[in-house]
Amino acid sequence: MPLVIGAFVGILVLMAVLVAVIGAVIPGSGNAGATCQPQAGPGTESIPATYLALYRKAGAEYGIGWNVLAAVGKVESDHGRGPGSGIRTGTNSAGAAGPMQFLAETWKAFGVDGDNDGRRNIYDPADAIPAAARYLHHNGAPDKIRAALFQYNHSDTYVDSLLAQARAYAGHGAAPDSDGCADPGVFTVVPPGKAAAAAIAFARAQLGKPYAWGAAGPNAFDCSGLVYAAYRAAGVTIPRVSGDQWRHGPHIPTGHEQPGDLVFFNSGPGTSARNPGHVGLVIGAGKMIAAPHTGTVVQIQPYTRPSLLGFTRPAAARP
Repeated sequence: MPLVIGAFVGILVLMAVLVAVIGAVIPGSGNAGATCQPQAGPGTESIPATYLALYRKAGAEYGIGWNVLAAVGKVESDHGRGPGSGIRTGTNSAGAAGPMQFLAETWKAFGVDGDNDGRRNIYDPADAIPAAARYLHHNGAPDKIRAALFQYNHSDTYVDSLLAQARAYAGHGAAPDSDGCADPGVFTVVPPGKAAAAAIAFARAQLGKPYAWGAAGPNAFDCSGLVYAAYRAAGVTIPRVSGDQWRHGPHIPTGHEQPGDLVFFNSGPGTSARNPGHVGLVIGAGKMIAAPHTGTVVQIQPYTRPSLLGFTRPAAARP
């Protein structure tokens, strides 16, 4: 009996450790402050000190890079300093108000009393900035950051400009942060979610099976058939051919890819930057699982090559 009790206690301790570790790395799991927050890069000095402190505080609380919140504040109101209507009083022509430019209905649902003064003031950055973080987190940030930003303003151009500004604030390309951030960019590297992990597990199980054009299993695959089947096994529906998979998105900037992302190449007859002819499944450390071409088998390969086009994240499309 003592051995059984000892083993049971050991299992409980192990479970507690696992819960603590998972909480430390997965945003929104009860320890969002442990999410990687990048260092400040060039241009950050132009952010008012009060705003910068609020961006950092809200980013840590909601598990979103402070630089993303700062980019929203810059684009929407120049951190409360812009000349546009609706920033300090009233609304703009679209009905948005405050330094983070909320519509009334969105503010009603996501407004925050950030300074605990008993009011939710849409014009007060102490309330508006954490409200923006809350809204982005609700829409999937940080791991679905592009989709979350698109909900803020339904424009790909808007999202692109925000991400560019966020990377600039983070000092993209700088050395790793002293707080352990391996990448000072926009996206936090997190362990694969369930869908991505399931897709990778399926693809690994196909290693060694032959390439066959037009095949999507179970005994042979072409490149797009492999990733299509992998995500189908994970419960995520994506298009069947590589060109449609590329357009399906959402797109991830090079350098921010994660395990489970699809990696695309401008290779093969009739392909182009708008219609990639080859695709693989990222597994980490610069490697992918792919079905290369006739005469080969499903295998692990590096994906850094001149024909690399970019990445998409099918798992982000899962409800």
